[in-house]
Amino acid sequence: MTSIKDVANLAGVAVGTVSRVINNSGAVKPKTRRKVEEAIQELNYFPNEVARNFKMQKSKMVALLLPSIWNPFFSELAYYIEDELDREGYKLMLCNSGGKPEKELYYLDMLRQNKVAGIVGITYNDIENNVSNDIPIVSIDRHFNKKITCVTSDNFEGGRLALRELVKAGARKPAFMGSVTAVFSETMNRREGFIHEAQALGIEYVIYEKPDPIVDDEAYFNEFLNKYHDVDGVFAITDMLAANYIERARRQGIRVPEDVKVIGYDGIQDNPYFHPILSTIRQPVEEMARMTIRLLYNKIDDIPLDKQVYRIPVIFKQGETT
Repeated sequence: MTSIKDVANLAGVAVGTVSRVINNSGAVKPKTRRKVEEAIQELNYFPNEVARNFKMQKSKMVALLLPSIWNPFFSELAYYIEDELDREGYKLMLCNSGGKPEKELYYLDMLRQNKVAGIVGITYNDIENNVSNDIPIVSIDRHFNKKITCVTSDNFEGGRLALRELVKAGARKPAFMGSVTAVFSETMNRREGFIHEAQALGIEYVIYEKPDPIVDDEAYFNEFLNKYHDVDGVFAITDMLAANYIERARRQGIRVPEDVKVIGYDGIQDNPYFHPILSTIRQPVEEMARMTIRLLYNKIDDIPLDKQVYRIPVIFKQGETT
């Protein structure tokens, strides 16, 4: 691996001169700067960000802790988070936990030691005792007992909206399909909003849930399909769950939307390449991501925030499944 000493030797300068060029600090003659920059390019040298942060006592690294990069919603969120960080010269460190609490705890310990500037956390595990404000942190969709800022979409209103749209599409016995997290997160408000609106309208409804994460998809969907033959509408807690249900229902000869109307939540499948295009409650992913980073900057700079929870409105996007 190329080191800063290699760059200094090739450029014929001292290591301190290379450091000043990299950090853009201190006076360096234009001719010397060009020699160093040419050496860096020739050797394809990349500075050690962690080491630089430690020496400067000011990190430009922000960590994103998320359950799975495979989930399209988290991928889209990560894209906009990185883009917003890049505007201010910050780098993104991606910590993909796979939803495992032990891996999340490992990452949190590592981040404390490496002096990152801040953390954006997405977790549905019980790690309350290991999360603190020692490092500036903003949570997405999750509340902690400590005063940690949370950014979320209006999940309760999203649940209400989904129920109303299912009824409008002709559903007479809709079902909520979801999973129960180990700790209460904002996502559970999707179910609460669904129930609230069904009761307000006097609609018969079904709640179908299993512990999160769902470890046996086959058993999960088979139980639902075998048990609830008369359900004619489904509101799934995520788009991925909705898409999975549609595929498994199709195998059993259940037509969507003719036999069952389906609505998801997230808005990841509004691309015309998806068929059928899913009717969904669309989260404002880009706005959530950019707001999260702007709030994190305030926390990094010790600027007080006016509230602890920032809740952003959602919209219904009509697709081909209602």
